[in-house]
Amino acid sequence: MTTSIVAGLPDREALALAQQAPTILRAHPRVFSASPLQPLISGPETSEIWTNYENLLLSCLRTGNDRAALECLERLTMRFGEKDERVMALEGLAKEAMAETDADLQAVLKDYDDIMKENDSNIPIAKRRVALLRSMGRTADAIAAVNALIEYDTTDAEAWAEAADMYLEEGLYSQAMFALDEVLALSPNAWNVHARAGEVLLMAVASSSEASPASQLTEAVKRFARSVELCDDYLRGYYGLKLATDKLLALPAKSKKTDGEGFEVPSPAALQKLNELSVKKLGDIVRHYTAGDQMWMGYNAGEIEAAKKLLEGTAAKVVR
Repeated sequence: MTTSIVAGLPDREALALAQQAPTILRAHPRVFSASPLQPLISGPETSEIWTNYENLLLSCLRTGNDRAALECLERLTMRFGEKDERVMALEGLAKEAMAETDADLQAVLKDYDDIMKENDSNIPIAKRRVALLRSMGRTADAIAAVNALIEYDTTDAEAWAEAADMYLEEGLYSQAMFALDEVLALSPNAWNVHARAGEVLLMAVASSSEASPASQLTEAVKRFARSVELCDDYLRGYYGLKLATDKLLALPAKSKKTDGEGFEVPSPAALQKLNELSVKKLGDIVRHYTAGDQMWMGYNAGEIEAAKKLLEGTAAKVVR
């Protein structure tokens, strides 16, 4: 639950950044002086420098470059002090990444517990504790910990999102949807969260024995449609929209009635238009990505492959 742009980098880009560590570290001084003459000697200190150090640290931990990661951590500690909450969380993360045994992880967890006893409002450490419990397979404890964090700060969208992921992992779809709606209440334009909510609804339908899933599928269509409305080239949004409209179009007409549940299934014509739009947009994304167009290379290769298979399946049905 550590916020960083590096967390979303593909492995290849994270590795490329980590390989630049020696050059980046040589290019910056180890210590910044508080002297007013500092800008004349080595240039002004900026927040970007420390953001770069943090991102480099995280990238190095992901790729196993522990030496460079520790160098970054040392510089951050020298600048902000070992009691800085963010530095403490980064130090804990480094220990987690370098742990070799379960006993090592238990020791890190004990450190977190001790820190929280001294200061139970240390949010970065509280988040690292949740993440560590989850990575250790202690999901129930992690859920309890993230709920305690949410009780302390109900406006922490990151904590709500983490809770949603854990509820989903446990198959608790209604709780996951509640948590995602809390995220959207705080970040209403988060197109990825709208799409995630649609995915949760599709998973709920797949695991349910209900004879008429029309209401959940209709809601899923709305969620996916909103995600691509906010982000015109969002692959997961169009992928989900294709799946949801496929399922709704395949339902018997009698199962699409509202039955007093307060929902209204879109007309077949509207669903067909959304379905065709999703096919077109997925095709455009796959084509540009496959052609190597630079402006279209930010997609996940696995998601591109899934989109290809979905489109191939659609083409096969049309041929039949």
